[in-house]
Amino acid sequence: MPTLSIVIPAYNEGPTIHLILDKVLQVQLPTGWTKEVIMVNDCSKDDTEQAIQSWAASHPALPIRSHAHVVNQGKGAALHTGIAEATGDYVINQDADLEYDPQEYNLLLQPVLAGQADVVYGSRFMGGNPHRILFFWHSLGNKFLTFLSNMFTNLNLTDMETCYKLFRRDMIQSLHLTEKRFGFEPEVTAKISRIPKVRIYEVGISYYGRTFEEGKKIGWKDGFRAIYCILKYGAFRAR
Repeated sequence: MPTLSIVIPAYNEGPTIHLILDKVLQVQLPTGWTKEVIMVNDCSKDDTEQAIQSWAASHPALPIRSHAHVVNQGKGAALHTGIAEATGDYVINQDADLEYDPQEYNLLLQPVLAGQADVVYGSRFMGGNPHRILFFWHSLGNKFLTFLSNMFTNLNLTDMETCYKLFRRDMIQSLHLTEKRFGFEPEVTAKISRIPKVRIYEVGISYYGRTFEEGKKIGWKDGFRAIYCILKYGAFRAR
């Protein structure tokens, strides 16, 4: 019976963490598939840990394994922890906010079920699904970073920075990943692209972006770090 491991890093998401867990619980995967959820609390300063434990105790139908960092390390580090703990056949990243819809796991699984893909990216810039209209410069920056990444990976992705990345577990766990913050995205893209004969697909997804007032955490410094990581792991092929 195939299993999808859902890795959810969380930092100061106490008031809303139950909402994303409710959505994950409601997802009906393809026939025969099961879910496992791996929560990684990145040393939140609010009641995120208590909210996770309370939700898990009242919803035993959804298996949750929870890990808490004793110091804040960043989203990438939380993903490293979750990926290492995954036991499913495939692993997908899920932000703890409500910007991405878990119902679309099935969209990402379609190329896998067809026997065509090892890795599937969910693109916010293709397809006809709903997209909240927010920041012009963020959108332009995402497209620039994807273009720069594509130059060195020789891929033709439209959204390298997307949260929704689905990996065959053995492939993602074989990578040595080091970026602890938002540099995770260009690093994992560069390194997964170098696996011999890897089959990478992209599908269109919806996007319900947050404003900074609503809790969005990525900023311009992360964009410069992403450029550095693209060059480090792409142009110079750092391990």
